[in-house]
Amino acid sequence: MAIRGLSLVLTLLLTGSSFAPAFGDDDKQAAKKQQTEQKSSDSARDADGWQPLFNGKNLDGWKVTNFGGEGEVYLEKGNVVISQGVDLSGITSTRKDLPTSNYEIELEATRAEGNDFFVGLTFPYRKSSCSLILGGWGGGVCGLSSIDGMDASENETTSYTAFTNGQWYKVRLKVTDNMIEAWLDGAQIVEQETKDRKVDVRFEVDLSKPMGLSTFQSTTWIRKARIRKLPAAKDSSEKKAETKAP
Repeated sequence: MAIRGLSLVLTLLLTGSSFAPAFGDDDKQAAKKQQTEQKSSDSARDADGWQPLFNGKNLDGWKVTNFGGEGEVYLEKGNVVISQGVDLSGITSTRKDLPTSNYEIELEATRAEGNDFFVGLTFPYRKSSCSLILGGWGGGVCGLSSIDGMDASENETTSYTAFTNGQWYKVRLKVTDNMIEAWLDGAQIVEQETKDRKVDVRFEVDLSKPMGLSTFQSTTWIRKARIRKLPAAKDSSEKKAETKAP
């Protein structure tokens, strides 16, 4: 038996053949689906590198977050609608290729009903995640949850905006190696250095990791959501060195 096995190996080597793992139909279909999704993802990027987070047809690539008592999530005229639930409602991305630093997210959102946070954008940051909150704690508090264990209502990112139900707001988030920034309708509301800081989410939205959208006792419409990767940013020490250079 050993001689026959050795003879087979020598034959394969001499003929240039090689061993290849045997894949079943399920494996082949999974690999084909992954290749198709990757091609679709690449073709969806525009000239500036932006890629839509939703396809406007269905919720492929997302799952309804099982918070318990959550409202329905569906598409209406191409917009994502997260319906008001008992408390939290939302959706979580199922993508495996999400960046963890050096990227931007943009979206537009409106609070159709309710009076609490209508944007809870949980996003990847290095080995963890963080949440950008808009309209929390009774309707107007904005900021990051959490920095060093402190929520958006009690850390240095805290700000307040009087949101109007039914009005659309443009949101931009930028994540780099040592900084998290956010803008609301073009005005910067977050500029948080993250070096030597603990960045995480509140335990209530753990199910939104690594990336998700959630609301609290509010109905939200989301449109024009997109993401793009950025080149690695220079840290503050590098910038200072460049400033001093002749």
